[in-house]
Amino acid sequence: MDFLSDVSLVDGPFLWFSIACGAAGGAYLLWRRRRSWLLLVLASLVVSIGAVALIHWVLVDLTATFSENLPFETLAWAVPAVAAVLLCAARFPQSSWRGRSLSVAAVLGVVLLCVVQINLYFGLNNTVSDLLGTAVARIQPLEASLKRAADAKPGPALSAWKAPDSMPRNGIMRKAGIPGTASGFTAREAYIYLPPAYQTVPRPSLPVLVLFAGQPGGPADWLSGGQLRTLLDKFAEAHQGIAPVTVVVDPNGSANANTMCMDSNIASVDTYLSQDVPAWITETLNVSKDHKQWAVGGFSFGGTCAMQMGTSHPDVYASILPFAAEREPALAKDRNKTISDSFDGDVEAFESRTPLVLMEQRNFAGSGVYLVSGEADREFTDYMHELADAARNAGFETEEHAIPHAGHSWDAVIRGMPGGLDFLAARWGLPR
Repeated sequence: MDFLSDVSLVDGPFLWFSIACGAAGGAYLLWRRRRSWLLLVLASLVVSIGAVALIHWVLVDLTATFSENLPFETLAWAVPAVAAVLLCAARFPQSSWRGRSLSVAAVLGVVLLCVVQINLYFGLNNTVSDLLGTAVARIQPLEASLKRAADAKPGPALSAWKAPDSMPRNGIMRKAGIPGTASGFTAREAYIYLPPAYQTVPRPSLPVLVLFAGQPGGPADWLSGGQLRTLLDKFAEAHQGIAPVTVVVDPNGSANANTMCMDSNIASVDTYLSQDVPAWITETLNVSKDHKQWAVGGFSFGGTCAMQMGTSHPDVYASILPFAAEREPALAKDRNKTISDSFDGDVEAFESRTPLVLMEQRNFAGSGVYLVSGEADREFTDYMHELADAARNAGFETEEHAIPHAGHSWDAVIRGMPGGLDFLAARWGLPR
């Protein structure tokens, strides 16, 4: 089973198998001797494009399941899957049981290829273990020996700390529930990365990085799609075992919920992220209490949330790593619906909590922001430029980077994260 868990879903034999299945299935469904079949194929393609466009409109504009348009690549791969189903249905009435079985197998082959390609675009499930969640399920709860003792004294400063010979080479992952003591918010479990330096005695005062995933999604996405442990281990290896204690927090409560990371009619999530989470981290873990050594980051919805936290609470999170952030939080593509559902239509109440307005009103000298977007993700790259310009004008130390050939995907995060961590290291004065 361990062998199967490590099977790659994004390259190697399985990827080629899906391509072969899709090509064979598509060829079978497209081929037929009747001349009228070509017209039926063209009609199926037109209907499929219309059906995908209609479903996208329903999900984005009607039901507001997604607050932004889905990437073109994912919609394009959905079209052949729908067309395959339609062609299979057209074959059924005049086919034998053998023909019907082959048609169904052909549809499954095409659908498999489409699903694999969509997953390849987003980069969320790289292995069978990621898909099934088995690796995340094996993460152990945070044990007492890794928690901060009630009477513990502050650890040595990083400048005075020296890595012992017994220090482990890699960091470890743990999980824990973070209660909504002040906010009343109920979140899913958080995942915690503790670097090699944390596993030594005495533990140095380490910086903190709080991360949020996209929506829909959850904290585990940072471990699978974001390859967080690998990225942080590489960073720690280059910095004498030092890396930020990283806590991946849930700001939504469920996979499909959208709280917009605000205190609103929906939930008191700003309070949860700015009060409950920092208090729990400080009381539970051996970390720096100097919030100049704290950062917040996230991808997509999580990147927007990170911008909100860094502009609303610069005294808590002095540095920001937003990956593919929106220009402002949203429940729906229709801005009026967002404001109506969250603030009973009070535009001023909503806008007063948005990063662009806050950066117009305040000076953020001493804060830093490192923005990343996939170069092919044009809408979010435009958002990145707008946010970066506003941040510079507001006094932020600002960098922005468009990742070549990347879309609205975890690929942009994986390729952008090393630069973001280096940006933080320079701000934190970490040794190399």
